[in-house]
Amino acid sequence: MPRISGKAGTFTESVIREMTRIALQHGAINLAQGFPDFPCPQELKDAACAAIQGDSNQYAITWGATPFREAIAAKTEAFYPSWKVDPERHVTVTCGATEGMIASMMAILDPGDEVVVFEPFYENYGPDAILSGAVPRYVTLHEPDWSIDPDELRAAFGPRTRGIVLNSPHNPTGKVFRREELELIAALCQEWDVVCFTDEIYEHIRYAGEHIPMATLDGMAERTVAVNALSKTYSVTGWRVGWVIASHALTSGIRKVHDFLTVGAAAPLQQAGVVAMQLPEAYYANLADGYRERRDVLVAALEDAGFRTFVPDGAYYVMTDISGITDEDDVTFARRIAASPGVATVPGSSFYARRGIGRTKIRFAFPKRHVTLETAADRLRTLAARVL
Repeated sequence: MPRISGKAGTFTESVIREMTRIALQHGAINLAQGFPDFPCPQELKDAACAAIQGDSNQYAITWGATPFREAIAAKTEAFYPSWKVDPERHVTVTCGATEGMIASMMAILDPGDEVVVFEPFYENYGPDAILSGAVPRYVTLHEPDWSIDPDELRAAFGPRTRGIVLNSPHNPTGKVFRREELELIAALCQEWDVVCFTDEIYEHIRYAGEHIPMATLDGMAERTVAVNALSKTYSVTGWRVGWVIASHALTSGIRKVHDFLTVGAAAPLQQAGVVAMQLPEAYYANLADGYRERRDVLVAALEDAGFRTFVPDGAYYVMTDISGITDEDDVTFARRIAASPGVATVPGSSFYARRGIGRTKIRFAFPKRHVTLETAADRLRTLAARVL
């Protein structure tokens, strides 16, 4: 009988998307998958509609429409002046950050190469490495502040190390990596000739700390692959429009892989992306302020319900520990509360290669309207009154 490949057999389906299906099954409030239930900026909708009505409905240039790449480069340099981005040589537009990461890994990694991945991690990184033929090497971030043990990190590097994945602000913990941590990573990358794949999709959703792009550190512009997208910053997760910024040498490979994976991202949505890149600085300040308010609503509700919370400094997730309210493992507990009181979450073990580390953890997402979060809060508080 036909069978799936050995590579596909080494990882599961997305637990996050599975929990969304469970939420739909039970009519639960979906605090599992990180997508907003409120509209994106009206300017973006108007621009997308205008582009479609204006017949921008055929292929754009494979690696991205010129105006969009120019807008990405201009916006990047406006926020990070030392980061010099050539839209013709350094930018590849992709079908979301998800495709940006896998296209980059497939373009740069060879079978047998090793990739350092911090755990807990966004669930795509391990499968991305495996599908590229590479071997993930996991380094644990230690609670309560999700710190790096420098010796553990150094021990993960060796002659076969070709890449490291850095996500800051971090999903699922909300950690914003500090400059000294980034400098340690940069030094190891240069010592071992390693490429740093950075997922910067939450760059503007921060409540503390500073977002420092790895490419702005000394010696790192040529060995950093920065992945980003419209999805989180502009509340358009369904548009699937992202981009990769890398040196010309790396971009040449990324563009080839991207071409044969997807050909190109949606042309009218790239035109709307130009409008997104031109939004004023006040938009980003208001974005962070709005998410800070949502974070505080959810954290208060979780603590009232007996969860131990790890208050995030960025992104829009809260990691929690459930050991004080139940003896159940994370998967059992997450499935139970999706059914009753009707709040869907993500089991913490799905963010770990060594799943036992996450068996007492649950992740909640808060990119939701205030009424959605207040309703979820009311449901979660009923847990405190139950015998668990």
